[in-house]
Amino acid sequence: METLKIFCPATIANVSCGFDVLGLALDAVGDEMVVRKSAKKGISITKLEGQNLPTETHLNVAGVAGMALLEQSDYQGGFEIEIYKKIKAGSGIGSSAASSAGAVWAMNELLGKPFTTAKLVEFAMEGERLASGVAHADNVAPALFGGFTLVRSYHPLDIVEIPFPSELFATVIHPQIEVKTADSRKILKTSIRLQDGIKQWGNVGGLIAGLFLEDYALIGRSLHDHIVEPIRSILIPGFDDIKSGALSAGALGSGISGSGPSIFALSQGEETAQNVGETMKKIYQDIGVDYDVHVSKINREGIKILD
Repeated sequence: METLKIFCPATIANVSCGFDVLGLALDAVGDEMVVRKSAKKGISITKLEGQNLPTETHLNVAGVAGMALLEQSDYQGGFEIEIYKKIKAGSGIGSSAASSAGAVWAMNELLGKPFTTAKLVEFAMEGERLASGVAHADNVAPALFGGFTLVRSYHPLDIVEIPFPSELFATVIHPQIEVKTADSRKILKTSIRLQDGIKQWGNVGGLIAGLFLEDYALIGRSLHDHIVEPIRSILIPGFDDIKSGALSAGALGSGISGSGPSIFALSQGEETAQNVGETMKKIYQDIGVDYDVHVSKINREGIKILD
């Protein structure tokens, strides 16, 4: 193969209680990329449509992640990358992660898979470092592995794939404002109260157990963030109304997707997830906020080849 066209899924990071360590891949929304081998060394971003983002290699997350892979590869050539952005930058559903993960996944495929998926996460994290100032993995890991992932450790990097029930659906509403990850990190506290930490650890454990046991009630009881959400939610219009509305419509739980401003809810069954979406829409319509809504099953495959 000399060229690949791929789908790169949007992702929900943190999943309420798992700041920087939990994430899941979506199926209904994502970017498309075309990656091809080139005789010219290095990475060239030859086309970028859908968003006003830089195409210079060192300023583009796909370029930076791709160069991280090339630096550890024996390949003497380079790659050309076309990016078709369907995920809006600053939306909170892994726009930079889709580009970073997609680039290294496709390059690895074209080179005959010399690197493990876990190693690809490390390369993609360099794109996240460019985007947010922090090389976090909670978006790129589910994009590459699919499904739910847990970053058990960053040093050394240890990614765990988490099974989940088949009837779990996500609803995401994106108010049409941009919240940059780097900016939303600046307002976070650098220390927490022990009592808040205890609550958060319990919820992380409960969420993981609920996913393994396919216990929807336990999943719902665990989708609470006592540390980050109270701070970041002030940047999101109508957050409390959206969250309470989602719960009243039958969602298991709701919270901020990544750094925001998107808000996610998890539900048992597609019908409930659609109802949650309709409730979210009405709330934003009533307060005059423009929005996008996505209802999606959890993407088990992650990045995939398109015909």
